[in-house]
Amino acid sequence: MQLMKPIKHYVDGGEALLAACRAAGIEYIFSCPGSEWAPAWEAVALQKHEGRAGPAYLDLWHETVAVGMATGYTQVTGRPQAVLLHAGPGLLQGSCAIHGALLSGVPMLVLSSESVTYGKRPGADPGSQWYRNLSVVGGPHGWVQGYVKWANQVGGIEVLYEMLLRTTELAARAPAGPCYLNVPVEVLLTPWTPPKFAQPLAPPGRKIAPPEEIEALARRIAAARNPVVLTETAGRDPRAFSALVELCELLALPVIEPQAAVCSNFPRTHPLHLGASAEPFMDSADLVLLVNCRAPWYPPGNKPPHAATVVIDEVPQRPHIVYQVLHADAYLEGEVGETLRQVTAVLKQRGFDGSVVAERRARHGKSHAALAARTAEAETKAAGAGPIDPVFLVKALRQAAGKEAVFVDETITHSRLLQQHLQLDEAKRYYYVQGGLGQGIAVALGVKLATPDRPVILAVGDGSYLYNPVIPSLAAARDYGLPLLIVIFNNRQYLSMKFNHLRAYPDGAAVATNYFPGVSLATQPDLAEFAKPFGMYGATVTDPESLSRTLVEALDAVRTGRTAIVNVMLAK
Repeated sequence: MQLMKPIKHYVDGGEALLAACRAAGIEYIFSCPGSEWAPAWEAVALQKHEGRAGPAYLDLWHETVAVGMATGYTQVTGRPQAVLLHAGPGLLQGSCAIHGALLSGVPMLVLSSESVTYGKRPGADPGSQWYRNLSVVGGPHGWVQGYVKWANQVGGIEVLYEMLLRTTELAARAPAGPCYLNVPVEVLLTPWTPPKFAQPLAPPGRKIAPPEEIEALARRIAAARNPVVLTETAGRDPRAFSALVELCELLALPVIEPQAAVCSNFPRTHPLHLGASAEPFMDSADLVLLVNCRAPWYPPGNKPPHAATVVIDEVPQRPHIVYQVLHADAYLEGEVGETLRQVTAVLKQRGFDGSVVAERRARHGKSHAALAARTAEAETKAAGAGPIDPVFLVKALRQAAGKEAVFVDETITHSRLLQQHLQLDEAKRYYYVQGGLGQGIAVALGVKLATPDRPVILAVGDGSYLYNPVIPSLAAARDYGLPLLIVIFNNRQYLSMKFNHLRAYPDGAAVATNYFPGVSLATQPDLAEFAKPFGMYGATVTDPESLSRTLVEALDAVRTGRTAIVNVMLAK
């Protein structure tokens, strides 16, 4: 019997990294491998050998997959995770998804590396590739400053552990977002002395609007005759979702989810949900409540002219937005859910004019019923023989998915149809992928990792699908047991590109000749065929009569652990 060679315990920067992840409560390290991370890999191997608790390490084949999965996981859980990328080039490769995390307000610890001594320092050799190819003038932390919340470099092993903790804390504080650390190879390879006072990170403190601001808002709402609520991201926090419902039901406040809404914020079937357009309230509103609504007006000056505007948002002025116009008359800058609950409590205590509320409730109920009738009419009109209408697809998807499915959306021209016709009534069931296209599968994988017992469905346009790192994404789905239903809304073109062209040049040469550069995807292969090499379910649907059956079969495959790709050929 061969005896195992004694294992040497290396306590260096890799162990410091893993210890900091434990202290920060990080559950996963999402990594697209790079040669600098051998110290981290050694620490992970030792953790596994010794059976110690700590973050799970996921080896992924593409930087976008690593970052996107971290984004999806944190959107569900609210807990920041760690991402390891390779040097400067790996950081650039993941930049689109990092920028998407910034736009989504997702806290994240992003790490990559470089060499700072190029083999001149005695001791462990970082490798000649840094000297020849991988150096970045000024360091990679200079590259990322425009698309992260904060970026810095670790100066030495003495400060590595605490800088990792500080960076994670910075990521989690409002405005939450990805933060980056450049950890030089030499720091990772240096022996490390664990701190004397190691302890878990404390959670962020709460920020709550003061009582006088709550009271003032309650008075405004009680005095208003035609108030309206606009919200884009309140539903990221289920507590804010439920608090908004309670307040709106009490005062019969109508809710608009404008074009920039990126999650479920209010029950779509609720009688106070009045769709996506504030236009009906432009002349009549006397009070507008912007609840987590970063861009309510377009053009930016196009607000209701006779209405006061109150902003309820933990961070109303988004630092990453170049130009933002809210026209605020007052701000309440605390936890949105708690703010809404306190306003509701004050209104219940101080009272309000019940007849005004009853009139509003009846009026808005009729408006919602008319909206629901138009939605049903559109679904009826979309049914029938011939090419598949996108509305027909969304209805079939809603019926097949049931009440448990979670949707991730990376469509463009069909996103408003999805939000309208999915008719979702709960928080945390819809996520729109923000930033550049090509992240959708990865974000959906992260959502699935966080919700293993629920079906996760990605709706993606054919153009968006082709932007994704499809092979690395499907490999991650297979290797880590994260089955998805991927439904491709395929119109064989970049339709949004065509719409933009038509808006600017309605009677130009492209229209006259029917030649639209930058639009056609007619030469694409059968996108469902990507399923075959991975043993997944794949189907292409051209016939409306087979659509529902195919979606049911695909969801059955997902329930047995197989990712399914359904490529639906649309009429438009």
